Amino acid sequence: MTITLSSWNVNGIRAASSKEGFNWFYNTNYDVIGFQETKASVDQISDEIKHKEGYHSYFCSSTVKKGYSGTAVFSKQEPLNVEYELPDPTYQGEGRIIHLEFEKFHFFNGYFPNGGAAILDDNGKPTGEFKRVPYKMGFFESFLAYAQKLRETKPIVVCGDFNIAHREIDLARPKTNMNNTGFLPNERAFMDKLLASGYIDTFRYINGDIKDVYSWWSYKTFARSKNVGWRIDYFLVSDELKDNIKDAFIETNVTGSDHCPVTLVLDI
Repeated sequence: MTITLSSWNVNGIRAASSKEGFNWFYNTNYDVIGFQETKASVDQISDEIKHKEGYHSYFCSSTVKKGYSGTAVFSKQEPLNVEYELPDPTYQGEGRIIHLEFEKFHFFNGYFPNGGAAILDDNGKPTGEFKRVPYKMGFFESFLAYAQKLRETKPIVVCGDFNIAHREIDLARPKTNMNNTGFLPNERAFMDKLLASGYIDTFRYINGDIKDVYSWWSYKTFARSKNVGWRIDYFLVSDELKDNIKDAFIETNVTGSDHCPVTLVLDI
């Protein structure tokens, strides 16, 4: 059986749903759709979205700050079990993880933390450190430990906005971003660790070292029209699913957010 899964950071579900590009969601027939950065509580989301015909829907909103973070999943098949957030209380409250257990695999939809603002010295100059990078790295370690534990029972599929460009090929201007969060050495090293732990970057697995394909472009610099972007949205699967990967692609034509959807096709 072939299933299609897609992941999209909508950068505010209420704002995105008012744009023409959001018709992608209304018109798509994919089996599983994950949203990140919904920035809304459930009661702020329209019934048209919450009750997409033919789908079961799940929402995880931030409890620590309104209009912040948040995730959602829409699935044609009802999962065996649903969990919200990571088990470690240190990384709960921001609505960043939804975990659905299906018969053949565990599915994670994640909006992983970004590194936050730069830390400045007494003279107002950047120190090269970022306020939330320690939290971000701890979150990733907590996620990996939990995923590896669950992997003992069945394979893992994880999608979402990782807020990390793994390699130089994954962003348009690597040289000028070496000291910026999202492309710091320790962030990139975690992606190395994740893949070394037995996970596959499905886009690279299918497409190899194709260049100039990104999933996020800054609003601030009209970067999308120039394709000055970053590939920070991923679908990873554990090695057990390697032979099940049939296609993986980035839907760069879909607008409505500063990110676009990334999509995975599995035969499972």
